[in-house]
Amino acid sequence: MENLFSLKDKVIIVTGGTGILGGAFVNAVVEAGGKVGILGRNAEVANERADAINQAGGEAIALVADVMDENQLIKCREQILEKFGRIDGLVNAAGGNQPEGVINPDQDIFKMNLDGMKKVMDLNLWGTIIPTQVFGEAIAATGKGSIVNISSMNSKRAISKVLGYNMGKAGVDYYNQWFAVELANRYGDKIRMNAIAPGFFLTEQNRNLLTVADGGYTDRGGMVIKQTPFKRFGDPDELKGAIVYLLSDASKFVTGAMICIDGGFSVYGGV
Repeated sequence: MENLFSLKDKVIIVTGGTGILGGAFVNAVVEAGGKVGILGRNAEVANERADAINQAGGEAIALVADVMDENQLIKCREQILEKFGRIDGLVNAAGGNQPEGVINPDQDIFKMNLDGMKKVMDLNLWGTIIPTQVFGEAIAATGKGSIVNISSMNSKRAISKVLGYNMGKAGVDYYNQWFAVELANRYGDKIRMNAIAPGFFLTEQNRNLLTVADGGYTDRGGMVIKQTPFKRFGDPDELKGAIVYLLSDASKFVTGAMICIDGGFSVYGGV
């Protein structure tokens, strides 16, 4: 059974691989026996993580690029093909929110920063689509592979303040279904696309929004915990199992699906 979940000799690219959740995805690939391309804008972190993996006996390469820049991604594709000769999978973990995509309760809803909202929406949606176009082509050339997108609770329920992020992740959800069907129509069961939808995990982007210095919760953090049946935030390592499942042959009859990893947030009605 354990061989079903093996990523031995598979080459997987993780965009957003320099982030907190991206780091968990990178480690999951390596722990399952895969080779990993750590793609992100932060060259220092990408190289540190790749060096640590290589020194520990794994195989990794740092890939420095912005997921919104197709030419940079094409250069990264050339780098990883030169090193490993193939690409078997992709985790689209790049994304997130930005200050210009936030609207606070005291702001006029008809005076939103529309450019900021669009920028955040584009990052999350097109930051998923563009890498798929670039690296998916190489996966198709390999002949078999799996693509995993990262959704969010923000596409399942109306989460206040972050409209651009909500819309971007909602777009990812539909893209995940549409593209999975189109892949199946063209490649049969050889190339699959699925998604995970994390609940609330503490990252550098949201830590100050959800927690205070003494370890307690902000008002917003407290509301999240109240709506989460497990009554805690997730640990990034708790995302590893689903990522490995969706990248591996254990899920070879699964496509267009989404796994919520959220402590029950998405199904809780509040009463």
